[in-house]
Amino acid sequence: MTPKRNFLAKILALFACAMLLAVARVRFADAQDQAGPQKSAAALDDRALGNALCSIVYQADRFPSPRGYRYIFYGNGFFINKDGYLLTAAHVLSQLRGGQPSLLLRSPGAPPRFVQATVIAVDRDHDIAILLATPNPFAGNFAVSFLTLAHDSPKPGQKALAADARPVRPRDAFTLDPAIEERSAGEVLEYQFSQLARGPVDTELFLFGHAVQPGQSGAPVISLDSKEVVGLVEGQWLRDSTTALAAPSDHLAPGGAAPVSSGQAAPIPGAVIPIHYAIALLQQKGIAWHAAAEESARSDQAGDATTPPNQPVPFSLVPAPYPQSLFGGEVVLDAFVSRTGALSDITVVSGDEPFLDKALAAIRTWTFVSTRTANDATEPRISITFQFVQPYAPPRSPTIHEYEAGSPYSGQDVAAQPIKTVEPKYPNTSSADGSVILYESIDREGQVASVQAVSGSESLAAAALSAAHEWRFAPARRAGVAMDSAAIVVFTFRHPLATAPKR
Repeated sequence: MTPKRNFLAKILALFACAMLLAVARVRFADAQDQAGPQKSAAALDDRALGNALCSIVYQADRFPSPRGYRYIFYGNGFFINKDGYLLTAAHVLSQLRGGQPSLLLRSPGAPPRFVQATVIAVDRDHDIAILLATPNPFAGNFAVSFLTLAHDSPKPGQKALAADARPVRPRDAFTLDPAIEERSAGEVLEYQFSQLARGPVDTELFLFGHAVQPGQSGAPVISLDSKEVVGLVEGQWLRDSTTALAAPSDHLAPGGAAPVSSGQAAPIPGAVIPIHYAIALLQQKGIAWHAAAEESARSDQAGDATTPPNQPVPFSLVPAPYPQSLFGGEVVLDAFVSRTGALSDITVVSGDEPFLDKALAAIRTWTFVSTRTANDATEPRISITFQFVQPYAPPRSPTIHEYEAGSPYSGQDVAAQPIKTVEPKYPNTSSADGSVILYESIDREGQVASVQAVSGSESLAAAALSAAHEWRFAPARRAGVAMDSAAIVVFTFRHPLATAPKR
């Protein structure tokens, strides 16, 4: 190519880039308008948001062409701290098939540059991956920033924004080519469970009222209220949202690949991985993340009068899906809460399949805030009960379960053990499946001193709270002495059927 043509090509490329950026800014403004007024929160800083995004790519050329270096685009990621750690969806990396991932980052006054990305951890069951940019771009001449992670899951009806950056030609892109930055507003619709990988582990996803575009996988979804990341884009939800829980994985299109149109009028919603699973993986690896709400949540809950002294406070919990069973079930667990807030030494007090697998898979992603003093070196044990409420009205059998205290335990340090549990009645005002997670304070007599809803369906919460007040426990013991303690109870409901099946 002659110098003159080379010059003209660069001018045209810059003009095209400016036009696309203008379109992206208009889309961002439209997204903000569609989301409605947010009087309680400041506007998003779009420049900082754009600087936190990074394209995950494979560098195809070692030497530049007139259009820069060639690369293949696979998806999005975003920085979570100034040490250069970032999050993405695990299936974005699997598309590289073992190739070295790189990040395409912007530099002030210079073309975008590649930075190598090291894979730190991958949770394929929940489609989460942690990467580390090397060298750290926050210590170099790059336009980078990081995003804040939320500690609460968004509620249905909450407004959110998906932010992504991608080239016009993902499989044949060059560093000097224009890129698209898109901001897509939508509403959190509902929660569904899915098996994202082969195996029994379920992931709780929330459906997002925005049709996911190809290349948006791994992009952050940000609450327009808190301005914190509440999830990562997984793909498109290709199945009717009224299907039962634990639906097979063929209802997702990873990477946002558009399905063949079926004539439906409503846009296909996106499926989003709640940030809960990323926080659990970060905690396991001892990686800090930025969370503006974390310290206030820690101080508020740790200082709550209903929290037993030196007992763990829930930070991020998810329920378990109702398994493929025609009957209800109950699982009782006893576990340590470490100083890092993770569960360990999980003991099964009672519970059978298929309920036990669902409960164990769920708690392995739970995180807590430790409220112990510096002088308390003992890790507390906590009682955890999953109750899968039998879905028949009238009930197939009595809704009161009784246990013999103490028989499943060995040793002197034990969590409070339920000896009487009462199943809640499905409320007439509700019509959906759902779960409610409760945090209970158990006194040294085994009585429920206080109970509060941590998360879950508001339409089912009153029934769960009413039933929980009727539970009785054998008190927790440390060195053989009864003591105050904490318990977590997870009620999972199914909309009741008219008649119960015969065994």
